[in-house]
Amino acid sequence: MLTACTAHSSLPPWFDALGRIPIKTVTVLDQRMAYLDVGEGPPVILLHGFGGSMWQWEHQQTALSAHFRVITPDLVGAGLSDKPDIEYRPDQLLEFLVGFMDALQIPQASVAGNSMGAGLAIGLALDHPSRVSQLILIGGLPAHVMEHLASPTLRRALTTSAPSWLVSFGNSLFGGLVLKSTLREFVYDPSLLTQAVLDRSNRNRRQPGLFKALLTIGTNLPLWEQNYAPRIGTITHRTLIVWGEEDRVFPLPAGDMLHRTIDGSTFVRIPKAGHIPQWERPELVNKELITFLRP
Repeated sequence: MLTACTAHSSLPPWFDALGRIPIKTVTVLDQRMAYLDVGEGPPVILLHGFGGSMWQWEHQQTALSAHFRVITPDLVGAGLSDKPDIEYRPDQLLEFLVGFMDALQIPQASVAGNSMGAGLAIGLALDHPSRVSQLILIGGLPAHVMEHLASPTLRRALTTSAPSWLVSFGNSLFGGLVLKSTLREFVYDPSLLTQAVLDRSNRNRRQPGLFKALLTIGTNLPLWEQNYAPRIGTITHRTLIVWGEEDRVFPLPAGDMLHRTIDGSTFVRIPKAGHIPQWERPELVNKELITFLRP
């Protein structure tokens, strides 16, 4: 299944968020996965979205780790983790996630996913229900993704027929010029897009192999629609759905539909927040997460 991968890139020694958190690594299916692991107590796994990384959860590290063991991986093909030359099918991404949990000796955890990470969390709950104790879905992932998708940037990324080398080359030349406008599709308050945020976003998009992995993930969206989306209504886990009221990627009706599909789920709307509400309004989201996760 696995073929050649990009060479290991050097890792920074720590994750600079509200404090310096050491970056750890583990080998899963012969690939290195980078992750954060802070706090003690019941395990909570935080999964980032398409094109994102552990940075999307920076404001959860301190707040949640006061109550739980918080594990935040860069998914394979993203961030500081390896980007192997594989198909990136949904079932493969799930195999890496289960392997990651096995490597860390976590038989079961509460799993929170943002956007595409929510789709992966849904897949884990469906295919490996015993590995999930509670489910948190933030800004995704509804069935009929392309019907709900309002972001022009993501729509282009998911439908482009351009080869990955051309996309990477164009990004190296012009990516910095459009980065801020792209991020404004995801964030409601543009004042949060400081130069430091833009700089680290630039560093993330320059990771070797990133665009090939992203484009491959995008081409496999129909497999998620075929094999997972039709089963969302069978989820029986206790589920919290969190949605930014100003989400311009998947507008609010998509969240309401997901809530109506998962019987017994709790739906929380976050005002003045876009597609990454846990980053944009952490004071509100963290309160909801802690209340939900506590026994």
